Amino acid sequence: MWWRAIQLQCYFLLVTCLLTGLEAVPIDIDKTKVKDIPNVEGEKIETPDTGLYYDEYLRQVIDVLETDKHFREKLQNADIEEIKSGKLSKELDLVSHHVRTRLDELKRQEVARLRMLIKAKLDSIQDTGIDYQALLKQFEHLNHQNPDKFEPTDLDMLIKAATSDLENYDKTRHEEFKKYEMMKEHERREYLKTLNEEKRHEEESKFEEMKKKHGNHPKVNHPGSKDQLKEVWEETDGLDPSDFDPKTFFKLHDVNSDGFLDEQELEALFTKELEKVYDPKNEEDDMVEMEEERLRMREHVMNEVDINKDRLVTLDEFLKATEKKEFLEPDSWETLDQQQLFTEEELKEFENHIYEQEHKLKQKAEDLQKQKEELQRQHDQLQAQKHEFQQVVQQMEQKKLQQGVPPAGPGGELKFQPPGQQQEENSEKHSPGSDHLQPLPPQHVSPLQEGAAMAEHVQIHP
Repeated sequence: MWWRAIQLQCYFLLVTCLLTGLEAVPIDIDKTKVKDIPNVEGEKIETPDTGLYYDEYLRQVIDVLETDKHFREKLQNADIEEIKSGKLSKELDLVSHHVRTRLDELKRQEVARLRMLIKAKLDSIQDTGIDYQALLKQFEHLNHQNPDKFEPTDLDMLIKAATSDLENYDKTRHEEFKKYEMMKEHERREYLKTLNEEKRHEEESKFEEMKKKHGNHPKVNHPGSKDQLKEVWEETDGLDPSDFDPKTFFKLHDVNSDGFLDEQELEALFTKELEKVYDPKNEEDDMVEMEEERLRMREHVMNEVDINKDRLVTLDEFLKATEKKEFLEPDSWETLDQQQLFTEEELKEFENHIYEQEHKLKQKAEDLQKQKEELQRQHDQLQAQKHEFQQVVQQMEQKKLQQGVPPAGPGGELKFQPPGQQQEENSEKHSPGSDHLQPLPPQHVSPLQEGAAMAEHVQIHP
């Protein structure tokens, strides 16, 4: 699942300055020959996505900073508190000019990317007047007030944002899983409401039978205990359980040989335990629940073993954990099917929230339907007006024809000739050599007739 790729990668890189890859534990190799795996100098292993929306920007900044020898040395020698407090960020002033120039370019690209994302979201609502500076305030991994220069403030904000986001990621995952489980139960109960009494009883019996079948699994060893690690040593690594050695086990499962067991390397150790409970072929086994179980196991081991809380297990921390009583005589481990994931009150509150959301969506749908009907009414009204206008135009054209007025052309233009052209044609028709007078067109008034009419008008109105 994609959330398993979420490692505290930036945190790890800023502490160790080793941008190394995280891979699943291999099973098909000769484990007896990998106790001391030599590091390949210059080997570049692609790292997984952290899941952060600024993951690419984070990676690029780290890659550029690692090219500066002074900063890389400071990074290797810095402890976690120096990094989190922002002390390391001040070293940015001492890096070379070309590194700062490249960081400036990366920041401008990131600001441009964020602006494009904002615009894409808001274009459907408004096309103009977008205040990008105000909207950029919601992004806490860079200083939006200075979009062109990468300053120590930007590095400090990037470190703090990534650290905070990744530290809260597990909590967010638990909350999402809880909502997932409540939604499953809500949908099941809603489905039961649609059935008659006989069918409902059958479904309830089937549900209880599947729960019982899922819970009937082998004992799950306590994560991080000697029994659990020895089982990995024997069944996954193919080694003799009587030869179990914690130091060798650590080196064997430090896949990238960086001296730490990170979160993904730890989670890989729990695969055998999870296979006891979950099988993707079984209808009663939910793979989402399996990943939640894996997350819980990893968190538990981290809380027990990770002394300095940097989300990385060193060899020293690992060996100290094997000396504790809990390692040799652990308590039994309760799987998810043995726990109450939510109460009836929480489920009721969740359902009320769903009903409220459904009501809002229904109201919005009704409003949209009313708007559609209103637009249709206005459209019909405009179509009626257009039809009436066309009828009026046709009546006017018919009236003009009855009165002898030339009809309008296709484009509404009148069929007449310019006055100059009319006089030319008339002079040709009435040339001095003509023996016969041409008949005048209808409604045409000759100059003699016009003069007579004017004389008559003067006599009537002296």
